[in-house]
Amino acid sequence: MKGFFSHIKKYIIRGILAIIPLVLSYFVVRLLYLSIDRRVTGLIDNLIGFSIPGLGIVILLIIFYLIGIVGSNFVGKKFFNLIERISDRIPLVKTTYQVGKQLSSTFLLPERQAFKKVVLVDFLMPGMWTVGFVTGAVIDRKNNNEKLLKVYVPTPPNPTSGTLVIVRESQTRDPGWSIEEGMKAVISGGIIGPEELR
Repeated sequence: MKGFFSHIKKYIIRGILAIIPLVLSYFVVRLLYLSIDRRVTGLIDNLIGFSIPGLGIVILLIIFYLIGIVGSNFVGKKFFNLIERISDRIPLVKTTYQVGKQLSSTFLLPERQAFKKVVLVDFLMPGMWTVGFVTGAVIDRKNNNEKLLKVYVPTPPNPTSGTLVIVRESQTRDPGWSIEEGMKAVISGGIIGPEELR
């Protein structure tokens, strides 16, 4: 009976952790949409004399697009760094901001096509495996043109920090995980992610 309740508890916690990013995203988008739909589109409707269905969504997408452009240039990066420094001083805001930042970093990495595949690699000591992501390969000219793998080993729970190791392919193991599964395992500290090596 104790094992049954432990099983239930484990998967309830996993379910909660899995849905947190979706719930956060939903509330952020809903808050922005309602703010825009009630204020901005209301003003536009009054000016032109009629309502345009879907105008709030279009304006929201344009705002996201503009934020993306601003956040990608030098001034925008400075601005967001300032916001991050301010949020670090407010306990509850700091936690929420860091979670959001880690999630956004995770979604951006596949977009850059930085990772080719997930591997397990010996790290720190023999027999201790850690999750790594293959970012490319190099040729060892002094060792019969042997192909070596460049493996990025992230530091949980933040995938944007870590270390790069150069290893032989024979020193890695393919767990059969997708990039997304590997990322979930890293960010959650192993709480969410694959339960078997395929």
